[in-house]
Amino acid sequence: MKTLIETMAKSLVDRPNDVKVTEIEGERTTVYELRVSQGDLGKVIGKQGKTARAMRTILGAAGTKLGKRCVLEILE
Repeated sequence: MKTLIETMAKSLVDRPNDVKVTEIEGERTTVYELRVSQGDLGKVIGKQGKTARAMRTILGAAGTKLGKRCVLEILE
């Protein structure tokens, strides 16, 4: 899952080396924190949050297949 998020984010940004994903695992929920450079934040979020929503939908579907709830947080 971490690799999936990194791949999606790196394809969107201008500075792919600045993309960092941190995984915080709980019992039933896994939280993924995505950090990108300040200039690339808008590209990851997208207009009206559509890109971020699409990434969360993909992550949720993949998590359902594994039987876990996955949450994506985009941090500055």
